[in-house]
Amino acid sequence: MGLPPVVVGLLVYLLLSRAGPLGSWGLLFTPPAMVIAQTILIVPIIAALTRQFVEDAWVEYREQLQSLRSSWLHSTLTLLWDTRWSLATVLLAGFGRAAAEVGAVMIVGGNIEGVTRVMTTAIALETSKGDLPLALGLGLVLITLVMALNMLAHATRQWSKVRFG
Repeated sequence: MGLPPVVVGLLVYLLLSRAGPLGSWGLLFTPPAMVIAQTILIVPIIAALTRQFVEDAWVEYREQLQSLRSSWLHSTLTLLWDTRWSLATVLLAGFGRAAAEVGAVMIVGGNIEGVTRVMTTAIALETSKGDLPLALGLGLVLITLVMALNMLAHATRQWSKVRFG
């Protein structure tokens, strides 16, 4: 699903470099360049998973929605509501993919301390420098952040089950 991260990083680099078609924008080695690379990486994953979940729901509800003569908009909103927890999982998968990325963001961001260095590249850098306590500490912070986000999603789902049945 999608291009390898280093290839995405290289393509975005070529687009945003001074000789590239978007070079005049001056985005290379900036956070927006990193966002562009991350977006190109996660959109195919999110789109494919979303399409599959909604298509499966359509197969399940098609006859009922058609018998009720639901409009396209009403049917779409019904399917999105019914698949909301699956779609939340899709967003978490996209977040996980983005949070784990090192290659593309390092290429287009330049790994500039205090500007474009993200946690995963900082972990890789500190590990390569031999500062394992700092790398492990940063890794623990990243794992804690991801676990907290997943626990929040789980708690929201449980609350919704109790509240709405």
